[in-house]
Amino acid sequence: MLHIYVDADACPVKQEVYRVARRYGLEVTLVANSWMRIPDERGLALEVVEDGFDAADDWIVEHVGAADVVVTADVPLASRCLKAGARVIGPTGRPFTADNIGQAVATRDLLAGIRGAGEMTGGPPPITQRDRSRFLQQLDEVIQSIRRT
Repeated sequence: MLHIYVDADACPVKQEVYRVARRYGLEVTLVANSWMRIPDERGLALEVVEDGFDAADDWIVEHVGAADVVVTADVPLASRCLKAGARVIGPTGRPFTADNIGQAVATRDLLAGIRGAGEMTGGPPPITQRDRSRFLQQLDEVIQSIRRT
């Protein structure tokens, strides 16, 4: 059964995930390093993992399957989930795929190197309404694609 896993600590599209999951009757597990309030609804669960480096990522990778969807902006986590056969979507609606994950990892590593050299690169831009719309559309498309197979 298709399940949605959310790398929840900094996820800006949780409300959108809830809305789509409700429409399709899907279960959602939010994985975080600390407790957070989630709606008291059937099918929504919060998994709080110990506060360790990549603890949330490790938990998601251990539980994700081939017919699941992962929502994350974390490129290394996206790569690990793709290897497990899951579908992965970033919060801006950008799908991570076998075709683009290599470039995403390379870009992430390049920016980490620049930051390590003391260069200030800033964080990602704030999420826009257009990003939210693109995310909703992509999540809907991925769910329908998985259900067809």
